[in-house]
Amino acid sequence: MRLTLPDLRARVQAALTSAGASPGMAANAARALVLAEAQGLGSHGLSRVAQYATHLRNGRVDGSAVARVVRRKGGAIVVDAGEGLAFPACELAVGAAIAAARSHGVAFAGVVRSHHAGVLVDHLRPAAAAGMVGLGFANSPAAMPAAGGRHAIFGTNPVAAIFPRRGADALMVDLSLSEVARGKVAQAAKAGQPIPPGWAVDAQGRPTTDATAALDGAMLPIGAASSPKGAMLALTVELLVTALIGARFGFEASSFFVDAGNRPGIGQAFVVVDPAALAGRDAYLDRVEFLVDEMMKDEGVRLPGARREALRRRAETEGLEVAEALLASWG
Repeated sequence: MRLTLPDLRARVQAALTSAGASPGMAANAARALVLAEAQGLGSHGLSRVAQYATHLRNGRVDGSAVARVVRRKGGAIVVDAGEGLAFPACELAVGAAIAAARSHGVAFAGVVRSHHAGVLVDHLRPAAAAGMVGLGFANSPAAMPAAGGRHAIFGTNPVAAIFPRRGADALMVDLSLSEVARGKVAQAAKAGQPIPPGWAVDAQGRPTTDATAALDGAMLPIGAASSPKGAMLALTVELLVTALIGARFGFEASSFFVDAGNRPGIGQAFVVVDPAALAGRDAYLDRVEFLVDEMMKDEGVRLPGARREALRRRAETEGLEVAEALLASWG
């Protein structure tokens, strides 16, 4: 079934409202999930609707939560998501960081008592629209071991960055610190498909291509086969969004991929920088374009974010093909 993006947003919002989310929370989440799907990021798109709805119904998410700023000092801000869905809190945090960066040049906004953040770089789009550079970090329920370890401690802990350009789409970087996002493993498990070697280990720490066994085991950090670099980066992100701002560690949170469990209470953090406070806005934009020109001298170079923006624009015009079984799964 082919549906327009406004129709999809309305359907997602209705499903989440029916599950117990406030109208504002449901609308915010619907925008994020449909945007993810439009960019070809199905593991963070419509496949999450049923999961979020179940968490709302089972009390893993407080559908009546209202995100609010609970601490502010200069360019440092803490937002409490109130154990609701992450999207309203992340929107508030990035908006507050943009405002603070205008005054201070740079701002750091953390979100605590939160839930799944979706496509992390999408939260930073308003920063780029304001002509600012944005960085994003998030933790998630434990899925990866520490360097040299076997049991899951860190989440897949994505990192994102956005760099505005002059008269062109922003450069958008968004990556998980595991070899692959855990949502892709969950999709493979649901479809009964194997996963490639090197993605995960089972509960006994043995390499596996069985997606279900991988969900019961642990994801492997990027570069795990040759170095501990991925695990070190995961540790860095974990501390940035927990010890620094007061959110829970990944190993304290129940998996997103189970219906019953605790309210995860994990964290997100966003850094917003105003180029005008450093090199200067025009100098920054000149240097970005100089770098892009150098990159594009090689055939085959694809700028980060270019593919997803092309898909988004096509979806805005043509809509998206959505399986009726997926729509039915929303209840």
